[in-house]
Amino acid sequence: MVKAIFFDIDGTLVSFETHRIPVSTVEAFDRLRERGIRLFVASGRHRAVMNNLGTLRFDGYVTLNGGVCLAGDEVIYERFLPEADIESLVRYLEGSGAFPCVFVDGESSCMNYRDEATETIFRLMNFPVPPVRALLEIAGKRYYQLLAFFRKEEEERIMRVIPGCEATRWNPLFTDIVPAGSSKRVGLAEMCRHYGFRPEETMAFGDGGNDIEMLRFAGIGVAMGNAAEEVKGAVDYVTASVDEDGIARALRHFGLI
Repeated sequence: MVKAIFFDIDGTLVSFETHRIPVSTVEAFDRLRERGIRLFVASGRHRAVMNNLGTLRFDGYVTLNGGVCLAGDEVIYERFLPEADIESLVRYLEGSGAFPCVFVDGESSCMNYRDEATETIFRLMNFPVPPVRALLEIAGKRYYQLLAFFRKEEEERIMRVIPGCEATRWNPLFTDIVPAGSSKRVGLAEMCRHYGFRPEETMAFGDGGNDIEMLRFAGIGVAMGNAAEEVKGAVDYVTASVDEDGIARALRHFGLI
């Protein structure tokens, strides 16, 4: 019996084309709540920049790829990036190998500079553009997550600079960087612990590489039709795309609406 469902936002709940949640999903949420099923966000976004969820209500939020988990407004779990890694990265970014990087703290975010890749991603995600700050202002603070704009072929070299972190990529232009061992799977497990249900009583929807661990851990993992092939290969069921009412179709398939 499914007692809780976890939803990625971008490309899962929200269309990259319309930047909206399909009407079929909104209607499905009403049906799920009537059945007493708890609903959760599981996103790489910070709660402060979840600007595209409309009027949907959630019981909790797995944010920053599991870095901060909230039951309602109560923080039940959080984990910061290693401070030594932030210092090492700032020194690296001061050199010739610099790349755009968004630093996400507890209240807001900032970045060292913007370029064509950052503008492409901010438009794709309808994402609030972080202010640009000098590296001197960025250094010496605690951060939950980074959005680092380098490509896959550069990843091994750059990640050696921050050995206490790991990259969780879902777009060729950038990767989310989180504390080593952190993931949406950790967030799902924390919600299970807090609310008292078992992983096998959960269902999860996603479309990106940063969703894979969560989708494998959930009782039922569902990949959107627009998901990457590696995601589709890691799940129990592949539904239609977000723009083709994929969430509602999957929920009907499993008899939940």
